Amino acid sequence: MATARRVVVKVGSSSLTTAAGGLDADRVDALVDVLAKSRDSKEIVLVSSGAIAAGLAPLGLAKRPRDLARQQAAASVGQGLLVARYTASFARYGIRVGQVLLTTDDVSRRAHYRNAVRTLDKLLAMGALPIVNENDTVATDEIRFGDNDRLAALVAHLVRADLLVLLSDVDGLYDGDPRSPGAQRIDEVAGPEDLDGVSIGSAGKAGVGTGGMVTKVEAARIAAAAGVPVVLTSATHAADALAGRPTGTLFHRTGKRSADRLLWLAHASSPRGALRLDAGAVKAVVERRTSLLPAGLTGVEGHFSAGDPVDLVDETGRAVARGLVNFDAKELPRLLGRSTRELAAELGPAYEREVVHRDDLVVLR
Repeated sequence: MATARRVVVKVGSSSLTTAAGGLDADRVDALVDVLAKSRDSKEIVLVSSGAIAAGLAPLGLAKRPRDLARQQAAASVGQGLLVARYTASFARYGIRVGQVLLTTDDVSRRAHYRNAVRTLDKLLAMGALPIVNENDTVATDEIRFGDNDRLAALVAHLVRADLLVLLSDVDGLYDGDPRSPGAQRIDEVAGPEDLDGVSIGSAGKAGVGTGGMVTKVEAARIAAAAGVPVVLTSATHAADALAGRPTGTLFHRTGKRSADRLLWLAHASSPRGALRLDAGAVKAVVERRTSLLPAGLTGVEGHFSAGDPVDLVDETGRAVARGLVNFDAKELPRLLGRSTRELAAELGPAYEREVVHRDDLVVLR
């Protein structure tokens, strides 16, 4: 951990704000002090929650609203306050920051993914510290990550990080509710079997945030499977995590680093519909990793447009893959079970193509 060169650090709303909403300047400065001192040996990408929470008090909201419109309004006010606070705090060390706001559409589509990679790489190359957040102001339910823990895991993959540090108000993963007597902290997780019998749903979640221990463990699982080790600890122990000193819970990598964007498609996208496949098409897509052709389709569900993510389901309705579809939902019924050659002869050359290309398709495990 101490030799990690590029590190993604994620901090939650509860570590940055007061219980009533609004930024806690002392907490922000304390985090910045740690990150700035680590910049001598590391490149840091900060994934920071707190925009909605920071916007509550200025808008006279007593608690986080449930409706999307007011959440977006709070994010619009709070995001500016959040970045302004970070800008001023990092300026004490002569460090420039750059704001990067993302939705799932920005990274599940090929061209957008490449642009996100290029922007983050260039910020780091020019000596700036990227501050990443979900674009809550414009994100709809269909294109939201849902929580910044998962966003951080995917950003760690995006920037080819050597380490992901998840900062919380709890100093690691416990085998039960950490508030209960007898609960023991788990120092290391080498694989899924180490979580057998562990109750993580009772730890609760912060009043101004959206995540809890469940989302952090899921984020750690995603990152570890993509070849990125994870340290889960409290914000007060951030310096220990970045220095490689024992703290919190270490999730060892369980998979190999992947260079493609399909991890985003699997974990960041929300399907807008489903395509039902016959047994032959399921075998071709899952085992041979081929593109999905119209001949293998038996049904279409949902309302979607070309380029949207859809699930590919087998005859029992189980999702076996996810991909970006090349046709609108209303176009597909007349293509079911037909060859591309037949469709091209009847409807034109635009129909002699895959329903989902293999480069835009990921098998779900």
